[in-house]
Amino acid sequence: MGIRHIPLRQVRITDDFWSPRQKLMTDVTIPYMEKILRDEVPGAEKSHAISNFRMAAGEETGEFYGMVFQDSDVAKWLEAAAYSLALKWEDGLSRRVDDMTALIGRCQQPDGYLNTYFTVREPQNKWKNLLECHELYCAGHLLEAGVALHEAAGKEELLKICIRLADAICDRFETEEGIPGHQEIEIGLLRLYHVTGNERYRSMALRFLDLRGQDPDWFKKHTLPHPGVYYGGYDIEPEDTTYNQTDVPVRDQTVARGHAVRQLYMLTAMADAAAETGDAGLRAACERVFENITEKQMYVTGAVGASAYHESFSTDYDLPPDRCYGETCAAVAMTFFAHEMLKLEADGRYADAMELELYNGALGGMQLDGKRFFYVNPLAVRIGIAGIAPGYEHVLPQRPPWHACACCPPNLARLISSLGKYLWSEDDETVYSHLFIGSEVATTHGRIRLDSAYPWKGSMQYTILDGGTFSLAIHIPGYISSFDLLVNGQKSTGDVKNGYCYLTQTWQQGDKVELTFDISPRRIHADPRVKDCLGKTALARGPLIYCFEEIDQHLPVFSLSLPADAKVEACEAPSSLPVEMVCLKMTGKGRTVQDTDLDAGSVTCEQTAIPYFAWSNREKGDMTVWITE
Repeated sequence: MGIRHIPLRQVRITDDFWSPRQKLMTDVTIPYMEKILRDEVPGAEKSHAISNFRMAAGEETGEFYGMVFQDSDVAKWLEAAAYSLALKWEDGLSRRVDDMTALIGRCQQPDGYLNTYFTVREPQNKWKNLLECHELYCAGHLLEAGVALHEAAGKEELLKICIRLADAICDRFETEEGIPGHQEIEIGLLRLYHVTGNERYRSMALRFLDLRGQDPDWFKKHTLPHPGVYYGGYDIEPEDTTYNQTDVPVRDQTVARGHAVRQLYMLTAMADAAAETGDAGLRAACERVFENITEKQMYVTGAVGASAYHESFSTDYDLPPDRCYGETCAAVAMTFFAHEMLKLEADGRYADAMELELYNGALGGMQLDGKRFFYVNPLAVRIGIAGIAPGYEHVLPQRPPWHACACCPPNLARLISSLGKYLWSEDDETVYSHLFIGSEVATTHGRIRLDSAYPWKGSMQYTILDGGTFSLAIHIPGYISSFDLLVNGQKSTGDVKNGYCYLTQTWQQGDKVELTFDISPRRIHADPRVKDCLGKTALARGPLIYCFEEIDQHLPVFSLSLPADAKVEACEAPSSLPVEMVCLKMTGKGRTVQDTDLDAGSVTCEQTAIPYFAWSNREKGDMTVWITE
């Protein structure tokens, strides 16, 4: 067998950085989201999602409210709740999950169909507009929730509902051509296949992938006109084949383009299918597009999808910091994609991508208190322009409590609450450690514990809790140039290959591996083809990208510059941020607001940078990741 993911219930996170964030999920964020879905949070954007289900079940009267894909918010919340129950069982949450599952079951139609929008508002139009109407997208998220409740919480009822739904989808689309307008059903069907072993679901996922791009005019031929109806919030043109990646067959794709989340959900399914079937064409396409994204279309924070126009990838090296879209969902989806690629090959580039997203691109989407969320994640914000000036309407300086299109918050919740899935893998000879997140894992080779001081310190220790003969492969992040390794106190080098350090021996119970490396602050410079970052530098320490916020500076943020020879040092966090946070300090230059004479020179000033994920948790003000060097 090839590389296998280790099930969530076989991993227990015990990490000083991530354990509190998982506790935030179980105690604050997931309960808060449930209240949002029930419209019980004053001042927050209305959801009405649970009421939509009650109307579909015939238990409430009224009008469907929200996006055509509003069902998916409930599905993702149920998935996050499943992981929450695995982290900390709570009888009350368990009962509410069961009640929600029963309500969903009462909405399901005799043939297995399940979608509140078309049940309530347009029953005559079921399956008639695959381009815009998200029926398959919502079904995919519900399938993922059903699998999660089965795997993480031992609950079977939603899985039974999902099997009926998946069978209904297969009954229709095994013989009738259909292409999902928003990729996601492919992920759900493959997850359902992995749990049930029913090859019908794998075949259906592959059929959806195989049909995509075979006829670029498919949506033009199969989408009925609907004047004045904008199912996705804006008109999706059937002729725009790059938007949903239907311009070429999936195995021929070479670069990321179109709607970023659609692209990345599709790649996640393609990578999973490639690992499952050995399909070399799917694998090669995934490798090509992964390389294009990470080398030419990714921000230093891991943000992807630069353009606000249709939430899309732009072109190579078009990465404006102040107009960055960088949807939180896209960062989450990039994590999913990289994780699936690790089933194909233990390549450090994939673990590097997961690490970058988790600590920066994804985590920055949530307030430190777990109750406010960014949809868009810019790398520069200027007050008075962000959210106001044409072209910057999408850039917000503060996280709202919720969104009309609320795909991002529950996506982030299901990622963080299921974090244990992303840490370890194994095959018949090797246990792979992908991320330096403190945890204990039960593998087929025995149990291993990782104690980690990451990301604030470059030190961790692995303890072998059971004996056995196998390789322990430790991912060494790409930014690390050298490291020290001790096995039971004796210096070792290991065998480094593709970003992993392999230690192969017969392990005894209690054996220890200690890894240390320098995480001094470092400067990052963009490719010179990224015109907006020419002459600028970004700061990093360990896996964290840093930014400059107005509240911490003595002079205006966008007047700051940092001499190339200036020393950057770690420092304590300002009192307005959590005490354990490591920030950066340096002496640079800046100008006062009144400084209009460029020949007058600039003023020396102390500067402070904080981790990017923590920005916008204090006073509203300017922010930038890139600073003039």
